[in-house]
Formats: sequence, structure tokens, C-alpha cells
Amino acid sequence: MLSLLCVFAYSCKEQQTTAQNENDVISGSASLRAPAYPLITHDPYLSIWSMGDELNGSPTKHWTEKDHSLTGVLQLDDKFYQFLGMESKVWDAVLPASDEETYTVSYSETKPDENWIMTDYDATSWKTGEAPFSDNKSMAKTSWTSDDLYYRRTFNLESTDLETLYLKLSHDDNVKAWINGVQVADIKGWLDSYKYLPLSKEAMSTLKPTGNVLAIHIRNTAGGQFLDAGLVTEAKSENNIEIQKAKQLNVALRANQTEYTFDADGTQIAITFTSPLLIEDLDIYSRPISYINVKVYGDESHNAKLYLGASSAIAVNQEVQEVEVSEYTNGDLTVLKAGTTSQPVLEKRGDDLRIDWGYLYVAAPSANTTQYISETAQGLDAFVSGEISDTNEKTTGKNLILNTVADLGEINSEGSEQLFMIGYDQDEAVNYFGNNLKPWWSKDGATMDQELTKAYTDYESVISKVHNFDEQLYKDALESGGEKYADLCVTAYRQAIAAHILVEAPNGDILFLSKENNSNGSINTVDVTYPSAPLFLVYNPDLLKGMLNGIFYYSESGKWKKPFPAHDLGTYPIATGQTYGEDMPVEEAGNMLILTAAIAQAEGNADYAKAHWATLTTWADYLMQSGFDPANQLSTDDFAGHLARNANLSVKAIMAIAAYGKLAEMLDNKETAEKYTAAAKDMAQKWKNIAADGDHYTLAFESEGSWSQKYNLVWDEILGLDIFPKDVQETEVAYYLNKQEAYGLPLDSRKTYTKSDWILWTATLAHNDADFKALMEPVWDFANTTPQRVPLSDWHETTNADKVGFKARSVVGGYFIKMLKDQSN
Repeated sequence: MLSLLCVFAYSCKEQQTTAQNENDVISGSASLRAPAYPLITHDPYLSIWSMGDELNGSPTKHWTEKDHSLTGVLQLDDKFYQFLGMESKVWDAVLPASDEETYTVSYSETKPDENWIMTDYDATSWKTGEAPFSDNKSMAKTSWTSDDLYYRRTFNLESTDLETLYLKLSHDDNVKAWINGVQVADIKGWLDSYKYLPLSKEAMSTLKPTGNVLAIHIRNTAGGQFLDAGLVTEAKSENNIEIQKAKQLNVALRANQTEYTFDADGTQIAITFTSPLLIEDLDIYSRPISYINVKVYGDESHNAKLYLGASSAIAVNQEVQEVEVSEYTNGDLTVLKAGTTSQPVLEKRGDDLRIDWGYLYVAAPSANTTQYISETAQGLDAFVSGEISDTNEKTTGKNLILNTVADLGEINSEGSEQLFMIGYDQDEAVNYFGNNLKPWWSKDGATMDQELTKAYTDYESVISKVHNFDEQLYKDALESGGEKYADLCVTAYRQAIAAHILVEAPNGDILFLSKENNSNGSINTVDVTYPSAPLFLVYNPDLLKGMLNGIFYYSESGKWKKPFPAHDLGTYPIATGQTYGEDMPVEEAGNMLILTAAIAQAEGNADYAKAHWATLTTWADYLMQSGFDPANQLSTDDFAGHLARNANLSVKAIMAIAAYGKLAEMLDNKETAEKYTAAAKDMAQKWKNIAADGDHYTLAFESEGSWSQKYNLVWDEILGLDIFPKDVQETEVAYYLNKQEAYGLPLDSRKTYTKSDWILWTATLAHNDADFKALMEPVWDFANTTPQRVPLSDWHETTNADKVGFKARSVVGGYFIKMLKDQSN
């Protein structure tokens, strides 16, 4: 019986947990409500979440918040109950934007007369050009580099009898828009994907068969420039059969699983999403296949069918891209496969992007299932109407749905289960210095059909391993920091891992490359590796090596020539050299030295350091010269701006120099060990004197009245360095306890915002459980109450729990720092 299996469950308000049948998991008592719930999480591209309390309350989404829709409906006799997702809106173009059709507009870059937005304005003297407008040559049909752009698009309508109409708009920066002189948008800021803004009744009333005008004024304030626009209407479903919303009873979140239970008028539905990110077993972990298991049971007998719909949006970057979907059998499985017709492999790089090459797979046992392909608005219609028809082996179009129907027959109290699998084959995952690398699972020639067969055959053993791992993780976290700390570790686990891709370098090295989600899209950012490292040091240091190997190669190959490490290897998924605009010399040198020492401690030998000794020595010597009193430069907290004489950055340099001394000692190089260890201790004493400010230590040297979290001190105990006097940590922790706000300790005295990963590191400086929990638990409160329902943010406001920036980043792996400290002790 799997009851009490190391779970914690999060009950939505006014929902009650129902008892499960034998062999089901019974929910625990913890009550954290995750900001978003992971469903399908493997890498930065295959990452699908439920962003709300109810699984059936909104469409499921990619971490970038674009719809990656999964839809689930249960049929009981002649009634239908939705338990998964909502159908995404489908748009029919009324006035196509440039992503669908080339179009020309009149434009001016000088301010026109006030009536330029009206239909009778004479714009014959204006220039004409094709959209989109941008300063980026690769994106622009018409170059726009001035501060202002005035855009007029005249259009006719086949029909003005439209129930709804939306302005489809992508802009960078501030924009105002009018339809026939009526204002329909006034937006400050930028949006690099399309936004759909409903037109008011007033604007709709002005529409006529000919001579309509869409007028837009856009102003660039900083950074890039872009404008594209169109008009769309919402496509409508044709079915008239009512689909009821099943009542969600409970959601339970575990390290590798998310499980929901629903009531459908007395019949229970349990749906479990398993992404087996077992990072101690790279064969299972690297397989990009998630399981969706649905169990239906109840006291009354019913004839039951299950519907699962998966949107082809999972395989495109923009919804207008054309896809091809095919249907076939693979042994005991029936399979639907979808991918773009263009297959632009590794052609795009950036942050707010989805994959548009490779193939999405939806598989299920063929014995009781039927699969078919449809347009978005028709897939569920066919299911509820009972008019499912065979599709061709291949279907081409836009906004398609991969539909699977499972006939469960007659169900009763014993219940019936159905397994679905979702997988993605990227074909090629990363451009690594000119070499296109396949994902780890396919590097030796494995195919997705083979992996689907393995995943299906091994299902029970994989789930058993998942249960054992999740149980142990929760138990260890519970013992390390208590229930709320365990909640945070479980919430962070899949997010931290799924922000990486695992590949093999041409020389055979493991490469575990992060994407800097929602900050700048860099690949293998060193100061993202640093905060995320504790999770991987606890469970598989080889993966941390995979995060360092590319940076070592970049320096040792001669491609990077500076005496400190690069900030990154490029912009995901193109790893051909640093693209970040500014170096972080002390930050990145400190990070690499500290993490190399942490690997040595975890493995009990310094073999990895020995292989890179010359490079490590160059970096250590750089810190000896420039690390103690850092010049005006960025640190990992670059969003806070430049800072000279950064006391916490100085701590990092001192810890790194001591870490180098520790490595030298492990390699039996006593003279070097003594030299660098003595230097670090001398610097620590000087640091204590110059940073002292009464009852605490300053943000920057000789900056009285300032303070900051000195989270880098955590390595002094974890690595057994014994460099700083113990009273430094004790003094800082005592001070922090009086500086907390409702949702955490601010990062420093400049602002009230914070970084939750650093709070957990700072809390780990505490020498008793009470102080640790006092600093940690407000982070739990933030996660439990933040109004922004997106994958966990690591940058939030401590006064009201609002997300300031960032989501879905790997740095939450830093929450495992307390477990790492306890493990090292």
C-alpha cells in the first residue's frame, strides 16, 4: 500500500481530500499552494504547467505562458466531465498580421496632423512599407530606427456582422492604437509575442465594408524596436452538448509527480503526471517522455471513455506555423506525431521562444484506444458527438489537435486505469561551438519509437523508482529543515532540473547546459550554475561537472582568452561563445573555483580539479590580485546594478581562494595549499575590520548604514574551510532576523525586494533550527500566497509577495543548500 508515501498535498480553498482506493497515495497534511504545478517537465522546451489552483480552470501553458494545451474529458454514459485544461482560443484572421500574410501600410516617422487617425485623412504623402517594422535586420521587412513611428493601415471587411473582434499586436515599446478614430489600445512597455486585445462596442460600431483604418503610434524608449498588428476573431465550437466541469478535490505535489483528484457526480477521477527526472539514473532521466495515468472509479457502474487532446502548439514557436501530424502503430502502442513542416533546426535563439523543430509524440496502448487528428475547435466536438472518423495517415495544417480516446468499458468501485505518454524528439538539441549535438538519450542512435516502447514496458519499475526517490527526498528534506523546508525543496525540484538540456560533447564530456529562463536566455550561465548547484551536489555531482565542462573548454581551447571565466557560452540553444554584454570577473572566477572544490568534496578526491589545474590556477591568481576589494562591476545580482567594493562579492573571492587551497591540499601540494589558505585567512581578517558597522557588516566597504545578505559565507562550513571567525556568521544572522519583512529578508539595504535562493543560503548560516526556520519560512509564505501564478519566481517583493521578475529558473536548486550542508557534515 502506497499510503503515507512521502507526499505533501495542497488543498484548494473549500476543497476536501477524499480517501483513495487501496494502492493509491493518501495525501499528507502540508498545505503549500504552489504558484504553478509542473505537469510535463523535461527541458526548457518541453515544459508544460498548470498555472492556477484548478487543473481544469485554464489552458495548460509552457513556462513562457504561451498555451501548450492538454485537454482531458471523461464520458460517463451520456454525460461529459472536463478534468484537464481548457481549450485554447483559436483565432481566425480578419486582417492578417505579418506572421500570416505580407501586407503594406502607410507610415511616417515625423509627427503628423492631429486628425491622422481618422478615416478621411489624406496620407498620400506618407511613405509605404511592408510590416513588420524593426531595427533588427533579421526581423524587419521595413527598417525603423527613429524614436517614433506612425502607422496607417486601410482595410475592407467582407462582413461587419462580427460577434467579437480583437486587435492582434506585438510591439516594442510604448504603443497607442485606434480603429476609425476610436482608441483601442494604450500600452506602455514591450511585448515580443502577440497580445489579443478585445475591441470595444464603440470601436466595433464604426466598422464598415470599405475604408476602415487601423492607426498606430509607437514610440521607442530603450532597447529594440518592433511593430506588427492585425485583427482577429475567435473561432467557435460547433457542438451543442454540455461539458460539465468536474469538481477538483485535491492536488498533491511530489518531487517527480503531480496528482489531482476530481469528483464527477459521485465518480472519482485521479490523474497523475509523472516526469521521471531521476537524476541519479541518466538513462531514465534523459528520456524525454512523461506519463499521464488516469484512474476512474465509483460506487455506481457506468460506461466510461476518456479523451485526451494535445495541441500541436507544443511543437511550434508561433501558432501560425504549419504542422504535419501523422498516425501510426508502434508495437503495442498507437502513436500520433507532430512537427512543423519547415523544421528550422537550431535556427532561433533567445528567451521567449518555444521549439519549432523536432517532433511531439502522443502514445497510448492500442488495445482500447482510437486516435485521430483534427483542427482545434473540432477535436473535442467529434468526441462528444460520437462522430469520430478515421483521419489520413498524414494531416497538414495550423492549430491542430492530436486526439486520443480510450474506451474503459464498464467501470465500478474497483476502477479502471488508462496510461498516456507524451514525448518530444528534438533531433538536435544544441549548437556547441559549431557541432550540432543530439540529446543524451539519442546520442548512440536510439529512436523515439524505441524509447516509447521502453517507457511503456518499464512503466511499473519506473514508477516504483519514482516513489522511492520522492519518499527519500522528502524524508531527507524534512529531517534537514522541517516540513516547510521540505515543501520548498519538492516545489523546486522539477523546475530546477527542467531548465537544462543534457548532451554529450564531441570529446565525450557530459554537458548539462542551463537556459537562463526569463532573464536573458543565456546558455550555461556561470552565475546561474552557482546558485542551482546544491541540488546537483546532493544527488549527482556528475551533472554539476556537466555545468562546468563547457566553461573550462571555452578557456582551455583558447576561444576565451581572459584571466577569468566567461559569463556564458551563448544564447540558448546556440553555445558558440559569450553573448552577455558585460563580464563579471570576480563573480565567475569565484563561482568556478568554489564549485570545483564542492565537487571534490562530494567525490572525496580532486581528480576533476587536477584535470583543469592550470586554468584554476589562473583564476585563483586573478582573485588574489583583484578579488578582495572588487572594482565597480556586476555580480550575479546584476539586476541591482553595478557596485564597487561589494562586501559579499569579496567574501566569494576569499572563499574561492580558500577553496583553491583546499584543492591543492587534496592533491598533496602542501606549499600551494598553505600559501592560498593563509592568504584567504588574512583577507578574512581584513574583511572583518573594513566591513564592520557596529552590529553588522556593510553592503560595500566603508559604506556606513548599509547591509546585505552575505550568503557566500555558507561555503566556509560546507567545505570545511574555517576561514572566517564564527562570530561573523552569528552577527549577521542576528541582524537579519530584525530586518525581515512579511515575505522574506530583503537582498540588501537598497531595496525591499529579494532573491529566495539567497535567503535559503543565508538561512543556512544559522547555527540553530529556530533561526534557520525564522529566515526560511517567509519564503514558504511567499510561494504559498504570491498572486502571480507562474513557475516559481526567485525574485520577489518581500512586502507583498509580488513577483518582481524571473520565473521557471534553475536557481531554485539552491533551496537544497541546507541539505548539502547537513550531508557534508
